[in-house]
Amino acid sequence: MPLTVAVQMDPIEKVNIAGDTTFALMLEAQARGHRLIYYTPDRLSFSDGRVLALACEIVVRDIAGDHFTLGAEKPVDLAGVDVVLLRQDPPFDLAYITSTHLLEMLPPHVLVVNDPASVRNAPEKLFVMKFPELMPKTLISRDKKTIEEFREANGEVVMKPLYGHGGSAVFKVARKDPNFGSLFDLFATTFREPWVVQQFLPAVSRGDKRIILIDGVALGAVNRVPAENDIRSNMVRGGAAAATEFTPRERDICAAIGPELKRLGLIIVGIDVIDGNLTEINVTSPTGVRAIRRVGGPDLAIAAWDAIEARRNEKINIVSSHVGGDGARGSGEDRAASRA
Repeated sequence: MPLTVAVQMDPIEKVNIAGDTTFALMLEAQARGHRLIYYTPDRLSFSDGRVLALACEIVVRDIAGDHFTLGAEKPVDLAGVDVVLLRQDPPFDLAYITSTHLLEMLPPHVLVVNDPASVRNAPEKLFVMKFPELMPKTLISRDKKTIEEFREANGEVVMKPLYGHGGSAVFKVARKDPNFGSLFDLFATTFREPWVVQQFLPAVSRGDKRIILIDGVALGAVNRVPAENDIRSNMVRGGAAAATEFTPRERDICAAIGPELKRLGLIIVGIDVIDGNLTEINVTSPTGVRAIRRVGGPDLAIAAWDAIEARRNEKINIVSSHVGGDGARGSGEDRAASRA
């Protein structure tokens, strides 16, 4: 049955469709006959017990510079859709957290991907700390003495903001580094929260692997090689995508974290692995689907929608069993139109 899918994302006109996972998901949803509704997070509201969005119907095309057509903007009660894709990019700030609270108020028959409560409770550089045996030595702190002791014990480190994204403000610091004092002052002035101090892994020069897990199962990967004279492998920072295969260690990492991701309703997840060390678990708006396809890997948008549709059917069956009827109450398109 065709679904009505609301996509909460950044402005569609600014999307680089060549590498954008959200756009890939929209293309696949449309190919399956699903109806797409688009809105940006600032268009989300809550009133009288209803989660509302000023939204437009949207048609997407894989043509750079001509990749979408919007319908008229109108208020939509999101209780009338089948699936909400929570896909705006970080920063993971109070605005982002508020979005998760609002989407969590939707009725049980609406599937939000990824689950908003789990997204809120799994900040990417904190959630990964649940698996210390899979990680390089890592400290989360803003205390200067504690950081200095960590550097003394572990040598070269990387310092980065706890809620940073896209490789911004990532610095390599030597054990004896005359820039550390100034960098500490800069971080202390700029960020109120603690930051991440992590053992530097020299093998990053050979690549930082992005692995995509769909409903807890690792299905594809791309190796991101940093540009010359840079430790950051993010493709938005000049990293180059290369084909890759899973190592036994990477399969073990995915097997260890996969069941927890599935339990939490984190259907689309991207993890970062350097030299067999898990460094981040990305749950907000992970990218990599188009890059994996571009280097010869599978089209994971297909697997993602297979998983989303299966999860949505599970929710409908559960709701139906509780209410003794068809918890769906008609098609998502009919409900969205009647509530708009």
